[in-house]
This record gives sequence, structure tokens and C-alpha cells, in this order.
Amino acid sequence: METAKKGDSVKIHYTGRLDDGEVFDSSKGREPLSFTLGSGQVIPGFDEGVTGMAIGEEKTIEIPHTQAYGERKPELLIEVERAQLPKDLKPKVGMQLSMTTEDGREAPVLIKKVEEATITLDANHPLAGKDLTFDLTLVAIG
Repeated sequence: METAKKGDSVKIHYTGRLDDGEVFDSSKGREPLSFTLGSGQVIPGFDEGVTGMAIGEEKTIEIPHTQAYGERKPELLIEVERAQLPKDLKPKVGMQLSMTTEDGREAPVLIKKVEEATITLDANHPLAGKDLTFDLTLVAIG
């Protein structure tokens, strides 16, 4: 029986949950996720969890945050002057914005705090610092 190994293109259905059981992402009702094992296209723990699976196999994997999106980094909390934001923007806690990094890439940020003169933005990945659980079904290899 063929099993998935580094360098293989795979298709997998998945459901990702947090420790409290909340589903944060799923391929249910969509095409399966396609990626190449060992290529860095997915988080390291996901890559490792799929390696060795056979077509049709189902399993649940637990990924510690160190093998997922890493630790939350306090230096990614950024305070900006409200005047730097578009005039028509009415910022609210929890609102997602996009900012341009020094190297010209777009990066999503979340508004964490709104004050009269400043706004605190969080550029950490939303799943940083969280352990993840995935239910996996390998659909195809190759």
C-alpha cells in the first residue's frame, strides 16, 4: 500500500479545531487541500501528520503551537496614530485591516485597542500561540 512521503503531491480533507473544540477551518464542502509534502506550503506539524498516511486513511493529529504558527510575539503589537488611517475608516476592536510591510508585502492585522489618538494593531497570526487539532483524510497521492 502506497503511503505519502516527502516530495509527494497529496490531496487531503481536513477539519481544524482549537483546544475548546471550536472549528477554525475545514475543507468540508470544498475541494481537498493540495500540497507537496516537505515543501513548506503548510505548517510543519501538518506536514508531519500527513507523512506516512495511505489513501483513504483517517486520523486525528494534535499539533503544538511550536509546530504550527509559533509563539505570540509582543513586538508584533503595533501602536499607530489614528491620523495614519484613512479618514473614512471607523476603527473597531476586532476589525481586520491590511498593512504594507517594509518589503512591500501585504500583511493582515487585527485592531486590538482603539483610543482617541492611537490604535493598537496585532500583526501576529490569529492562531499564533494556540495548539491545534486536525481530523485528516488522505484523498490522493500524486
